[in-house]
Amino acid sequence: MLSQLQKLSYETDGRYATDDELEFVSEFGRSFYLRVETYQRLQTMEAIIVQQVLTKMQLLEPSLFHSNTVDVTAKWKRDTIRVLRYSAIAMLLNDPDSLRDRLLFWFRTIMKAFDAQRSCSVTYAVMQDVVKHHLLPTQARLFCPILEMNRQILGAV
Repeated sequence: MLSQLQKLSYETDGRYATDDELEFVSEFGRSFYLRVETYQRLQTMEAIIVQQVLTKMQLLEPSLFHSNTVDVTAKWKRDTIRVLRYSAIAMLLNDPDSLRDRLLFWFRTIMKAFDAQRSCSVTYAVMQDVVKHHLLPTQARLFCPILEMNRQILGAV
């Protein structure tokens, strides 16, 4: 929403916006309460979601939590919580572009440096399944596309 408002401000400098240019504002208004409810649900369920993702990943690919002989589970958990929180605010504000541009592209560089793309890909694929059990279908339809964007960007080889 914020990046869209910035773009609108730039593009309409000195004129009124057209109805088509304002459509995203109307859509945001229509979905506002659902976004707030989804955000609050994610906030409440954060620890459970992260723990369930961790448990499923440990069953699927336990090697993802070891770098050489070092257990990286705690680091994975911190990073996952951080990205989950930024993703939730991106969903609330309907602004995945800012998430992508301000966090994910930078974080992708770090994940590549540690050869952690596979872990990211699995994390956000599993997380999509997990959140579907904790969110209403309408809420999951708002949030899962952001998790898929995370998977595609952070899991890219």
